[in-house]
Amino acid sequence: MTPRPPSDDSPKKNGAKKPVSGKKAAVQKTAAQQKAAGKAARKAAEGKPAPEVSERPADRKPTGGKGPKSAGGNPRPAAADRPPAPVVAASAPTGAPPVTSADAPPVTAPAASDDAPQVTTPVPAPAAASDDAPPVTDPAGTVTPADDPLGSLPAHGGSPDGSSGTAAVPAFTGIGPGDRERLLSGTHHDPHGVLGAHPVPGGVAFLAFRPYALGVTVVTDDLRAELHDDGDGFFSALLPLRAVPDAYRLLVAYEGTVQDTEDAYRFLPALGELDLHLLGEGRHEQLWRALGAEPMVHQGVAGTRFTVWAPNARGVRLAGTFNFWDGTGFPMRSLGATGVWELFVPGIGEGELYKFEITRPDGTRTVRADPMARRTEVPPATSSIVHTSHHTWHDEEWMAERGGRPAHEAPFSVYEVHLASWRPGLTYRQLAQQLPAYVADLGFTHVELMPVAEHPFGGSWGYQVTGFYAPTARLGTPDDFKHLVDALHQAGIGVLMDWVPAHFPRDEWALAAFDGRPLYEHADPQRAAHPDWGTLEFDFGRREVRNFLVANAVYWCQEFHIDGLRVDAVASMLYLDYSREPGRWTPNEHGGRENLDAVAFLQEMNATVYRRNPGIVTIAEESTAWDGVTRATHHSGPGGFGGLGFGLKWNMGWMHDSLDYVQHEPVHRKYHHHEMTFSMVYAYSENYVLPISHDEVVHGKKSLVSKMPGDWWQQRATTRAYLGFMWAHPGKQLLFMGQEFAQGAEWSETHGPDWWLLDPAYPAEADHRGVRDLVRDLNAVYRGTPALWQRDTDPSGFQWVVGDAAEDNVFAFLRLDAEGTPVLAVSNLSPVVRHGYRLGVPDSVPAWQETLNTDSARYGGSDVTNPDVVKPDLQPWHGRPGSIRLTLPPLATVWLRPA
Repeated sequence: MTPRPPSDDSPKKNGAKKPVSGKKAAVQKTAAQQKAAGKAARKAAEGKPAPEVSERPADRKPTGGKGPKSAGGNPRPAAADRPPAPVVAASAPTGAPPVTSADAPPVTAPAASDDAPQVTTPVPAPAAASDDAPPVTDPAGTVTPADDPLGSLPAHGGSPDGSSGTAAVPAFTGIGPGDRERLLSGTHHDPHGVLGAHPVPGGVAFLAFRPYALGVTVVTDDLRAELHDDGDGFFSALLPLRAVPDAYRLLVAYEGTVQDTEDAYRFLPALGELDLHLLGEGRHEQLWRALGAEPMVHQGVAGTRFTVWAPNARGVRLAGTFNFWDGTGFPMRSLGATGVWELFVPGIGEGELYKFEITRPDGTRTVRADPMARRTEVPPATSSIVHTSHHTWHDEEWMAERGGRPAHEAPFSVYEVHLASWRPGLTYRQLAQQLPAYVADLGFTHVELMPVAEHPFGGSWGYQVTGFYAPTARLGTPDDFKHLVDALHQAGIGVLMDWVPAHFPRDEWALAAFDGRPLYEHADPQRAAHPDWGTLEFDFGRREVRNFLVANAVYWCQEFHIDGLRVDAVASMLYLDYSREPGRWTPNEHGGRENLDAVAFLQEMNATVYRRNPGIVTIAEESTAWDGVTRATHHSGPGGFGGLGFGLKWNMGWMHDSLDYVQHEPVHRKYHHHEMTFSMVYAYSENYVLPISHDEVVHGKKSLVSKMPGDWWQQRATTRAYLGFMWAHPGKQLLFMGQEFAQGAEWSETHGPDWWLLDPAYPAEADHRGVRDLVRDLNAVYRGTPALWQRDTDPSGFQWVVGDAAEDNVFAFLRLDAEGTPVLAVSNLSPVVRHGYRLGVPDSVPAWQETLNTDSARYGGSDVTNPDVVKPDLQPWHGRPGSIRLTLPPLATVWLRPA
């Protein structure tokens, strides 16, 4: 862990010198004189006048930085206070390293380069140490035997006796000015090519970049070498080794402590060639395993690999808790044309906070959360967190069976939930103790969770996402969320999740202009800015952006066992002119208004998710008449487009029309009769879900029961009748939380459903409990009656009995299963009882029995029922040879099936 940078009054910050003791000042003065003398000698050799030797103490080490303590908690002694180490070898005044072994490699003197470790011309060197000591040198700092952990040699000085050897090796002068500047400014594309250990003529060059360090020592099994302080946090030395050691460590001394660590810049890239190829192609379907923070063991060392896509960046550095949020010493390397930057940091793991410090093309810097972060801080904090999952799944039976029947041919009734407000204050794990039992008791087959991905503003309900790969930390960790999904599966309940690939917010720490230029958003401002929500739209035409989103859809299904994705705001993606005035949008290449990039993206997403996750379903919230939303992607429609490939589509037309109808007073409903029947004109054009969602019970639209006219009894009766009609109508059902017990107030994310309405102490509790009992029975009868779901997408599964009884406010139709067994559904949406109401029925059914009546007393109704078996007579009616006579209760729906 690198210590915190010095404070503003530290010598590193403003050049002030920390007072030193007389003894230490004397040591510093001697070191400065030796350094100046060596410099003068080199200048003289080059024919240049030597500068005067300054009497000022050497400003070699910053002293204001605080660092982590060593294991023993004791600071490393200053060089002047340590006992002298055995002197094995020392360089000449020029700083040339001595040869210490007969195995030292031959030496040449290459030309210097700004971008390579610097080597000077050969100079004489002292003799080697004794044979029984490990090779030790003083090329640019101090080298001591490995068994002398605190020993040292004079840096850049002559041997104590002034002798010199005969073998010649080059002197190492450290990092070049070009590399130095790029590393200091955060614009280096290849820090690993400079830092770390590299073979050079004369041995192996070691370079470390440790801002605020007082000293750096290289340690291997055989030697310990203190690197020379080159200033600005750079340390270097040349050791006469034949090859780079397979492993070495750095002892980094800070004020008060010594850090023992692996060198992050000795590792090869931790991202494979196949990953890079797939990233370049935009086809990495498990992108989360290539980008982001991945704890791993790399080259035998435990640590975390950090990767981020930032192709426009001039440089990227890593900042986090492990370096006190100063990324200066943690530059990442560019992995070529993919635009990916990578750094493996040894010794850190899960739980660490981090961000990426990006140098933009204009030289300014921005600090960004990881777009691929799998865990985040709790908002409003914005850091990403290194995460490893430890959850063990127990839903094997559910996962094995969920693909046994396509969703459109199965019972499918959905309870829509906003997790944060269903029972405010509950965590994922606490929800796992309550939500599965509640939903199972009501008989819903699935829950649909409003967006779970991390979002900064709770008032957006999750529809403005910043952390696409992280469940919101408001309710717990990613493993806690897995625990909730697991519990729902074990209760026999499928889990759908709202997914928002249409847009993202403009927060400066998130995706917007991520690396200084439009990256995730479209480069054309008119295409990028969403006109309704003040957000940015994704650039669906960019392969890396498509990959980011397609892999995200796969991620939730694969890693969290999500059974389906309800894709939000599909219409806003499909049309270039969505909510845009003329002149504010540009037609596509064919002159049309269709967003061809978005079409291709949705097709790719659906095809990929279905292929990789058998048994899932995708659902489109699409509010227009786009052709082929639920058609297979390889089947073209009349417009020439292949289908979008969704499994189901929200029937927004049915929702708006039917809600408009029931909000009218019964006396006026005959003028709006077609609003309840028109849905059957297009009912089989797509595979539909009938949604009464959160959108319909907020922002002044009133709750479901409050939409109904009349007194409290009529409002509840109409609500019950409407739900009975909805559950019998072709299509799947979705009901938002709170509507199952006739909550009177609009929903608010700040307090959730009004559970107190079900408190037995509340006088009207029975009214609300009655509606909830009806919902439970609707689901129970529905699930046990294949006629109500088996042929939802087959026109032969539906027959009108009477669809034009506008004066009576009556609707009657048959639903039939695959064997032809019928269910008769009759809705009387007038407040009067209709006795002896005749309906034509199939002559194949000898008798009918009432199986559900929303006017039953147990639901809070007037208990007008048909308790006896009803037999048809031979009087033709409604175009059928036989008919029955029923008593239709007021504002009620009745279901009958063969007795």
